[in-house]
Amino acid sequence: MTYTTLVSAATLQQNLDNPNWVIVDCRFSLADAEAGAYAYRHGHIPNARYAHLDKDLSSEITDYTGRHPLPDFRLLTKKLGAWGIRNNSQVVAYDDAGGAFAGRLWWLLRCLGHEHVAVLDGGINYWQKLGLPVTTTLPAIKPTTFRSYLNPACWLNALQVQNGLAQRSICLIDARTPKRYRGEQEPVDPVAGHIPHALNRVFHLNLDNSGLFLSAEQLRDQFSQIIGDTSPEQVVHSCGSGVTACHNLLAMEHAGLTGSKLYAGSWSEWIRDKNRPVAVG
Repeated sequence: MTYTTLVSAATLQQNLDNPNWVIVDCRFSLADAEAGAYAYRHGHIPNARYAHLDKDLSSEITDYTGRHPLPDFRLLTKKLGAWGIRNNSQVVAYDDAGGAFAGRLWWLLRCLGHEHVAVLDGGINYWQKLGLPVTTTLPAIKPTTFRSYLNPACWLNALQVQNGLAQRSICLIDARTPKRYRGEQEPVDPVAGHIPHALNRVFHLNLDNSGLFLSAEQLRDQFSQIIGDTSPEQVVHSCGSGVTACHNLLAMEHAGLTGSKLYAGSWSEWIRDKNRPVAVG
């Protein structure tokens, strides 16, 4: 059996020594870029290797990009092979933020044509709550060759978003907190507000009080209320920099609402061009 959206802690535990399973620790903190790597060194799920959001899952910031530009996919493809990921590997990504960062690797692998990738439901927090093992031992990795099949249709650029909104051919969902969406608070970016006509659904709403994803049925009902008659293929997700937006995309896929896309640059790219409109409230 393969997993393409979420995988439970119990299932991962049963497959810790499965040679076809590759576990990737994606812990990260926007407040401290090295906190995730530090946490990994001090205890991770057995056999997990570490992926750094800035260094592995993004490329260098330029004057025209957001805070987490898409990675160089050729470099990422090489890294996936170096991490021991084959084209038939079952990849499991996890973090300590409800999947907020693991979702980025999940989405990137899907862009590269790798469907057998899932996020650990509940992350390492729930894993440890269940008393499951962690280790400081680094994994013995056998490098391999990963062949990628990049699908650029997985994401939109700023112009495509602007045109899609003008033509009312897309439904844009912003995954940031309501205060950031409304422009009442902006702790990260130099301009507050949101892209005009974007709807707001903070990604935390995808989780229950235990940090686990809501059921597929619950997520389907909630997203259906937001998008109405819009087909999932016309839904585009954004956030501050194209990271937590992947969480909403993952939730929709888990709910069976398949085919939505990412505005990869998101808000931090949108505001780089002062000619692009900004909305508040």
